[in-house]
Amino acid sequence: MSSSDPSTANTAAELKGLPALLRRVGRLAAGRRQRDLRAPAQIMTHKVVQGFRAIRWILTAEILVGLAALAIAFTNLAQGHPDNLAVWMRGVVVLGLTLGLGYFALRAGEGWFWGYQRLRLFSRIFPVVTLVIAALPGLYPFWMVLEQIVFSLLMIGIGDITTSDAMRTAFAKSTLVRDEPRFA
Repeated sequence: MSSSDPSTANTAAELKGLPALLRRVGRLAAGRRQRDLRAPAQIMTHKVVQGFRAIRWILTAEILVGLAALAIAFTNLAQGHPDNLAVWMRGVVVLGLTLGLGYFALRAGEGWFWGYQRLRLFSRIFPVVTLVIAALPGLYPFWMVLEQIVFSLLMIGIGDITTSDAMRTAFAKSTLVRDEPRFA
């Protein structure tokens, strides 16, 4: 069969654009040891699927909170009251991190163990780091401290979902199977 035949699977050489980029990102994010470990489809119960649906909604809310923070910073700038560089850096970095978490959630929702493990890890680390930084006096204006608290609470919600019994059962190491990684 020729590579132009739609019934053939795309190989790494045939992927272009966004699928090729996602394949590279997925390989980098997965690491060598975990990239082919997957929760079997029959273990991905309704509760697990609902959990990932809730995580997607929480991440959407986090993106909206991050965009609102940048909108406030732009408004302050337009009114002649610019915020410091830390506000701008935090706003941009948090949006990027949230998009990264979205990628991990997407892959974890497909059953990939590495996506689940990274989502669970970062949902525990980010709230602690965010709250410690928010507690530094004078670094951020009051409105951004409130934004960081909201961000942390949302992230704690993701952490709670990823450590639920259903999720831990679905992604228990004893239940994982080796599967061919499909990153795009």
